[in-house]
Amino acid sequence: MHIKEDLARLVEILPKSIQETINEHPDKDILIEIVMDLGRRPEARFPTHPEYLSPNVITWQDLDYSVKRLSRFADDNRAGIERTLHRISCIRNRQGLVIGLTCRVGRAMYGTINSIRDLLESGKSILILGKPGVGKTTMVREIARVLANEMEKRVVIIDTSNEIAGDSDVPHIGIGRARRMQVSRTDLQHKVMIEAVENHMPEVIVIDEIGTELEARAAQTIAERGVQLIGTAHGNYLGSLIKNPTLSDLVGGIQYVTLSDEEARRRGTQKSILERKGPSAFQLAIEINDRLVWTIHERIEESVDMILQGMDPKQQVRDLSEDGQLKISLKKLDLVNDSKSIGNNSTKLNKAWRRLDKTKINHVKLLKTEDSKGLGYENLTMASKVEQPKSDVVSIYIYSVSNNLVKKCSNSLNLDIKITENINEAEVILGLKSHLKDNLLLVLSAKRLGIPIYSIQKNTIPQITQILSDIA
Repeated sequence: MHIKEDLARLVEILPKSIQETINEHPDKDILIEIVMDLGRRPEARFPTHPEYLSPNVITWQDLDYSVKRLSRFADDNRAGIERTLHRISCIRNRQGLVIGLTCRVGRAMYGTINSIRDLLESGKSILILGKPGVGKTTMVREIARVLANEMEKRVVIIDTSNEIAGDSDVPHIGIGRARRMQVSRTDLQHKVMIEAVENHMPEVIVIDEIGTELEARAAQTIAERGVQLIGTAHGNYLGSLIKNPTLSDLVGGIQYVTLSDEEARRRGTQKSILERKGPSAFQLAIEINDRLVWTIHERIEESVDMILQGMDPKQQVRDLSEDGQLKISLKKLDLVNDSKSIGNNSTKLNKAWRRLDKTKINHVKLLKTEDSKGLGYENLTMASKVEQPKSDVVSIYIYSVSNNLVKKCSNSLNLDIKITENINEAEVILGLKSHLKDNLLLVLSAKRLGIPIYSIQKNTIPQITQILSDIA
């Protein structure tokens, strides 16, 4: 992987007292940013830790030295260094004077998107999600270069803060042949997005940090005009974007719908439900969990619909190892044996383990009780394990889930199942998530017997159908 960062150009604008410290630092190649606040010691931030650069505090003279070597701060309080990708953001006091600087190191990293090149070649619009500092801007810069240079498409970048192509009228070489449109004021970004489509005939529009409702609507308009859209937004995962009222329009928007009594019974839901309002501006979503681990939603509308119904969408996880090996896996639906699903009461968990360990059992038979939450610890009888002959029928142990709904859903899927009251006969346990948390012994018994547990949030037809289809 080739990296171009021009770190020396950033170091030149810093006070003399900390320039030598950075130049001699062994980890300067992975430096993320340098923070200088008035009256505090200067600090360097690395991926693993922060570190002070000097025993002396920052003075007005130090800040003035750096500010004079920068371009003018725009209305978003960001500035840059000519012909570089570095970004300097300022903190002002109530009188408008600069009292702090955040100097972010900008890097053009070539080869970072090889693991998702197939997604670019599909021609679908892609939404990139991730928390601040995880590498979204670096990623879209490389995407723009690959689309323009290697796939020979007409690419236009809407560069609001000059962060993608650098703080200069001449774009940085990191974007290749892609063209860049600057934005004079941040509140005009949505207008420049529309202008790019109308005036410059692009095949691809690249937008960094979609953050307002007007920009979300502009993205929808661009998508409806047949232009491929590559955009980024702040958010840890797709569900958090849906909950964001400002940006939910990017994935079609959310609205409350009131169903008739008959339709609510058919769906097995409440009468008032959340549904997607319209088509999404993007067809694909990429969640950047880590710099080397990405979660892919290949059908973003389908994923949004499943999240609104209380189900976990099917996701593809791409993990790039340090040696360049790519591992692709499918994230399964809500299959739990982890401590978060069971609960965090360590005392109850340890007691259950000790009780289970003392009995030295091979098999646990669970009997039904009148308790609506299911089976308690006292309702257990021990028996010897009996080998069951293999069959095409799927044997399921039901725990706090409606038997009638399970049978109805299995019939609709043409799935031959057998509901058993003996956990030893079960191939799968299907339970209500909230009730599984209250019965640690059941979970631990299933774990010892090697029986997978599938959980659902509510007794509804969509959730049960989704789980049964996954089992099938």
